[in-house]
Amino acid sequence: MAKTVTSFPHAVRAVDPLWIPLADGTRLAAKVWLPTDAASRPVPAVLEYLPYRRRDFTAQRDALMHPYVAGHGYACVRVDIRGSGDSDGVLTDEYLPLEQEDAVEVIGWLARQPWCSGTVGMIGNSWGGFNSLQVAARRPPALKAVVTSCSTDDRYADDIHYMGGCLLVDKLRWASTMFAYNARPPDPAVVGERWRTMWLERLRGSGLWLETWLRHQRRDAFYRQGSVCEDFGAITCPVLAVGGWADAYTNAIPRLLTRLSVPRQAIIGQWAHRYPHMALPGPAIGFLQVLIRWWDTWLKGIDTGVMREPMVRAVMLESAPPAPGYAERAGRWIAEPAWPSPRIRSSRFVLNPGRLAPSAAPETLVTIRTPETVGLYAGRWCPYGMGLDLPGDQRWEDGAAVIFETEPLAERLEILGAPVAELWLASDRPVGQIAARLSDVAPDGAATRVTYGLLNLTHRDGHESPVPLVPRRRYAVCLRLNDVAQAFPPGHRIRLALSTSYWPIAWPAPEPVTLTLVTGRSTLDLPVRPPDPSEQVPQLPPVELPPELRTSVLDPPHQERVVRHEVGSGEVALECLQDAGRIRHDDIDLTVATRTTERFTIRPGDPLSARGEIASTVGFDRGSWRVTARTRTSLTASAVAFRVVARLEAFEGETPVHHQDWDVSIPRDLV
Repeated sequence: MAKTVTSFPHAVRAVDPLWIPLADGTRLAAKVWLPTDAASRPVPAVLEYLPYRRRDFTAQRDALMHPYVAGHGYACVRVDIRGSGDSDGVLTDEYLPLEQEDAVEVIGWLARQPWCSGTVGMIGNSWGGFNSLQVAARRPPALKAVVTSCSTDDRYADDIHYMGGCLLVDKLRWASTMFAYNARPPDPAVVGERWRTMWLERLRGSGLWLETWLRHQRRDAFYRQGSVCEDFGAITCPVLAVGGWADAYTNAIPRLLTRLSVPRQAIIGQWAHRYPHMALPGPAIGFLQVLIRWWDTWLKGIDTGVMREPMVRAVMLESAPPAPGYAERAGRWIAEPAWPSPRIRSSRFVLNPGRLAPSAAPETLVTIRTPETVGLYAGRWCPYGMGLDLPGDQRWEDGAAVIFETEPLAERLEILGAPVAELWLASDRPVGQIAARLSDVAPDGAATRVTYGLLNLTHRDGHESPVPLVPRRRYAVCLRLNDVAQAFPPGHRIRLALSTSYWPIAWPAPEPVTLTLVTGRSTLDLPVRPPDPSEQVPQLPPVELPPELRTSVLDPPHQERVVRHEVGSGEVALECLQDAGRIRHDDIDLTVATRTTERFTIRPGDPLSARGEIASTVGFDRGSWRVTARTRTSLTASAVAFRVVARLEAFEGETPVHHQDWDVSIPRDLV
């Protein structure tokens, strides 16, 4: 349970808005928490730079971090990116060069302030974790260290767009989310009467990001921009990389540890897409104390002993029954002094008919042609841990897949890293995909998904220049599953399940595909880490948090996740409701409401029946001021093109102020 801390070494004051001028005349809105005596005793600044509205959407999260860090002698600055919140301008896409250039200006401006010592750190979760790395690669002189949480170094291969070259349905989800977010107005209490002009500029100018993203289906310059894996050497300041095994972004951490040459450390817990002091699933850790030691080391030059600690601290997950959500996940903390770890060895299993075995049986051909409905119990690609977004019992999926599993384990087996399958196969179609799921199967048959991976088989040799398959030609393909740390108890089985689709995690191939797998030759390599009973791991501190922000719940949040199956047609539908309720931010007397519905449908044997529909409503009111924006997006596909149909509507009170429709067709490119 978190300890609430109200007294800090430094008394703290908050300033909001703090206006940060840019060279082109744009002003960015910010909130700063800083020691009351910072004007006479300057302190380092810590920047968090986001498009998510500091006064309402992230206000509670900000309140649970920045006052604490500021109370330990820092100026914590939470900036609304250009075109978001109360900042000037229009936001037209994520991770643009302009976003990074603005951040470099902001860091220079912060370093020149009389209350700043001239050194700056940068922190962020998700979007803010991305741009912390991206800005570090631009090397602004005052930036001395970064903390990146739940982020990636590769915008193509390891983000919401593609996985193994397969089109992720989270591209539709996230584009629809930002479609609604970009329709939110600035606050008249901050910007005054110009709020309406600013709002209309955003409504008219933000555009339909999904269209832009779908026009880039290969790893081209669009995705290379902002992918720091293009040049790890560009980052010259220390990096603390943070993630959780339930999150979608953990794969970047091993790459950062391996490829960066700067001082670097990693913390990987059991949580989803969140900061670890607010971890879900729990338990949370005292991440704020970790931050203080990190910033004291690199921004104040204090020897805290941080870099004498292991490079990697991670949770080794214990076996758990399958569930779409957990309050907590059991595990123990482990440590590695370096990465890659010399203690991890690859343990190879051969795919024999129905079995994962230590030795090969004679080669046999196995046919894989699974229904397009496999994947309905996969959870979300990017879980937040707040609802029913984790994978359920994999027995619902495995009955329609082709499975290979070990005999019951004679002794405990632990893995740390990325399982890798080398599959020898042929396809009857030029475009196809394969999904691989690794599960922990309990003696009673319950199957908990441990990790998974996808591969668009036209991307077998890389994502820059996909090549169609030659039907019936045999290929050896490498399918890397997501990194994970997992313990398999004695008596449990390890199961690998293969399918030719994974809906609605990934968009299906344009035709039903039959794959022919060569067993006795295909293999699975597991990164086995032998347990060490004498292992000593530096303990992470217990959770401390500053007081929560005062809010009033007018209508409570509500979530639903329902699978519907029409027996006659065979159509299945996954329907999701995410209603954030109506929340009043008491300090600024602002009420905010957000509601999103999602519906994903498909029919077995008909990949062209795949359809995704997402509708969102966002609303704000204070006294007589009331605004609402509604968005709707649908994505379908023929054999040759994607079709996006979208609508944006905005209202001031009951009066319509903006309306726009889109109906665009985008050619498929071996997806």
